[in-house]
Amino acid sequence: MGNTVHFSDLGLVNTREIFRKAVGGGYAIPAYNFNNLEQLQAIVVACVETSSPVIIQVSKGARNYANETMLRHMAQGAVAMATEMGSKIPIVLHLDHGDSFELCKSCVDSGFSSVMIDGSHLPYEENIALTKKVVDYAHARDVSVEGELGVLAGIEDEVSAEHSTYTQPEEVEDFVAKTGVDSLAISIGTSHGAFKFRLKEGESVPPLRFDILEEIERRLPGFPIVLHGASSVVQEYVELINAYGGHMEGAVGVPEEQLRRAAASAVCKINIDSDGRLAVTAKVREYLAKNPGEFDPRKYLGEARNELVRLIKHKNQAVLGSAGKA
Repeated sequence: MGNTVHFSDLGLVNTREIFRKAVGGGYAIPAYNFNNLEQLQAIVVACVETSSPVIIQVSKGARNYANETMLRHMAQGAVAMATEMGSKIPIVLHLDHGDSFELCKSCVDSGFSSVMIDGSHLPYEENIALTKKVVDYAHARDVSVEGELGVLAGIEDEVSAEHSTYTQPEEVEDFVAKTGVDSLAISIGTSHGAFKFRLKEGESVPPLRFDILEEIERRLPGFPIVLHGASSVVQEYVELINAYGGHMEGAVGVPEEQLRRAAASAVCKINIDSDGRLAVTAKVREYLAKNPGEFDPRKYLGEARNELVRLIKHKNQAVLGSAGKA
């Protein structure tokens, strides 16, 4: 087995119990992507200070960037850091958009407590077969699995699609029964990245398809539903980036009030990546522009980390409703 490690040895938990509580409590667990130390520190600090359960998640690209062995120890360090801060918040280490059985297996074997297998781009029966193969392997090791039906538009790391395909509610019962997944990511109008919608002047962001969500809830009562591509693309950060040399014209996201409504339903996991990237980039650009002689990464990354803490606390308290639920 070599370097195989079980997530429980790292102090992590899987998603089953926290999802059960979230569905019953009408809130969503935040799933924050991270790539480096400062992002992970911010996630831990903000979630401890708001007493929120949290899913720390990495994409295939982030795992390659950070190194899989380093990631394992970072996750273990996150648990230890929270404990030293006097908190026992539940922490899940999750693979975001796993694209193969081999990648999911590798993550399970290296201490992940949850994995997503995204077969949504495949024909329906192939998606079922791939997802079930991952479920069988992961469940034998008590690791929870997220599947996906429907395709989100946009670009994020290796995940790219020109057009979205809404989840077909008539497929969800069959898919869940045949695969045994613990949660299901659906497509109801969210999309990946910071440029989620191509709006003409005067146009508003199209509302999420709550009719699809409600029909899925009716067909799968109490089953954990996941929203990807759910950053709000905070305009304060877009404006800062543009003010200090960036070029992000037309970057818009999902309004927070729509996410609040989703979090009160069966949606019990909401993924947020782009907002964190924007907060970090905005503060790094601002700091270096105002302090052109500074070359200590701790200074500008420290500013970015502090801003990320502020953003995450706001999301937990005002958008997802997860504050105080640890």
